[in-house]
Amino acid sequence: MGAITGTFKGFGVTFSHMFRKVVTTDYPFKPPVSAPRYHGRHILNRHPDGLEKCIGCELCAWACPADAIYVEGGDNTDEQRFSPGERYASIYQINYARCIFCGLCIEACPTRSLTMSNEYELARDNRQDLIFTKEQLLAPLLEGMEQPPHPMRLGDSEKDYYVGALDNPGTSAGAETSPMGPGRYKVEEHLGVTFPGAEQAAQRAAAGKGEGA
Repeated sequence: MGAITGTFKGFGVTFSHMFRKVVTTDYPFKPPVSAPRYHGRHILNRHPDGLEKCIGCELCAWACPADAIYVEGGDNTDEQRFSPGERYASIYQINYARCIFCGLCIEACPTRSLTMSNEYELARDNRQDLIFTKEQLLAPLLEGMEQPPHPMRLGDSEKDYYVGALDNPGTSAGAETSPMGPGRYKVEEHLGVTFPGAEQAAQRAAAGKGEGA
């Protein structure tokens, strides 16, 4: 008798789920919209003239609890300038096979160079492909930006860059709540890497609203 009762109880759970709302998403055709503060893949931001915000200080690597970040700093020169000030990141890598997306690296960054986007499609067939290089992490050039190396265009010293950052933050503003950077980017090729832009974000947002209606 107990066995029969247990069987009916088990089927009761199954039947109760048959009448609930289906939660299956039509992925990848309708990817779910992530939360605004979702911690996705990282972005190395730029100043408004295109110079890199990363100064190669390695604080993000020291703060990473998973040892997923590798940075090598280099010296800027008058002929080869990649960032304001004395140093820049000559090598920057993030191993997404190790990264736990905790955001501690973002908190450690003194120049707001490193931010996190809403991009979560990071699956790869090869572990080596999960090591993202500086070229893959750098934000694309927006209108008015120039590909480094080039001289400082916003002032005579690095101080001019940080004093004016409140009014003109470059590619840092809103980087946390967009698919890839501020959401002003168009879909473009950047050293072999395709960055999702505002068009894809709008499609995903529309799909999310349609499902919630």
